[in-house]
Amino acid sequence: MKNYCFIFILFITQWCFAQLPEGFVYAKSIIPDLVEELRYCTENNFVGEAIDGYEKPVIIMTLQTAHALKKVQEDLKKEGLGIKVFDAYRPQQAVNHFVRWAKVEHDTVMKQTYYPDVKKRNLIPAGYIASKSRHSSGSTLDVTIINLSTGEELDMGSPYDFFGQKSWVKAPHLDKEHRKNRDVLQKVMAKHGFRNYMQEWWHFTLRGEPFKNKYFDFIVR
Repeated sequence: MKNYCFIFILFITQWCFAQLPEGFVYAKSIIPDLVEELRYCTENNFVGEAIDGYEKPVIIMTLQTAHALKKVQEDLKKEGLGIKVFDAYRPQQAVNHFVRWAKVEHDTVMKQTYYPDVKKRNLIPAGYIASKSRHSSGSTLDVTIINLSTGEELDMGSPYDFFGQKSWVKAPHLDKEHRKNRDVLQKVMAKHGFRNYMQEWWHFTLRGEPFKNKYFDFIVR
């Protein structure tokens, strides 16, 4: 009976993974101890509602990206630290959802948390919201560092997904702790082949990404 149960579980696991396009994987299939917090499945994001295309809180990325991130995780663990991933592959329909939301100026439920100093009508012109995202190619990540003993995020000086100058990698007026924590993240990601977007300390893209300028739209589930 145990053998039948094992075969059934193996079949279901393989069937689930087979639903992803070739070249994509669930991050935890490569990095089992990875911490994931997919806020776009919840109301805890700058829109204030679950985002189109996110049905389950699972992180998906290209195989190459997962292997590179595993090396990041292994390096950080030597220091009692680890990676937390907020987002990786993002369906095009989610990007479309962001654009629609940005055009509804009166919907500012999450303004004080995520964009207190930016007028909503300026989110698209200022480049905070765009009609295409590197995330949809599967090799771009939103990440931070956690303390493995406590599970707490290191203080980076601004929250994840905060729209404003405080989120720039080299934002002015950062205190010593925030600058140190950002430097740790930047250096370990760069060491393993990721380049950063300088206006978002959490945003990294794998160099030599396999699907550059291809924008996928399969659902996260």
